[in-house]
Amino acid sequence: MPTRGDLVAIFRRESFPTSAPRCRPYHFKFRQVKNFHDVVTVIARNDTRYDTGAYEFMRAALDYTFAEINKQNPEREGPHISGQELLAGIRDYALAQFGPMAMPLFRQWGIHEGRDFGNIVFNLVEYGVFGKTETDSIEDFDNVYDFEDVFVKPFLPPSKRA
Repeated sequence: MPTRGDLVAIFRRESFPTSAPRCRPYHFKFRQVKNFHDVVTVIARNDTRYDTGAYEFMRAALDYTFAEINKQNPEREGPHISGQELLAGIRDYALAQFGPMAMPLFRQWGIHEGRDFGNIVFNLVEYGVFGKTETDSIEDFDNVYDFEDVFVKPFLPPSKRA
């Protein structure tokens, strides 16, 4: 099995042309990675907090978020996505894909709050999948919304939604 260093070297050498722009987690355009699964496997082995499904979900939710932002504002300049925008896209995508099963899936993957998604983004930064600017921070993912309010309460019977 390749090590983290091997994967990063392979990833950087084979996945992108040398002229590819540097990605940033909040100013990012997601790179389509040939060996994304291999990189995620290494990340999950080194950081056991999150299941590989969480990274696969992040990839799909990011694509969804870009598409939705471009639909809403086609003239928007640059591929800038804030932590809050990404979390909004994650919320919308999870509810559309999983409905009331979103929170049980998140729990299974080790995700309990927005910061967990921030940790996933920054893990991907560390392994060269995303880049970051000096102003990007894990705190950008804190206190954006309450997971219970978003992923559980809407599916409770009206009498229990207090």
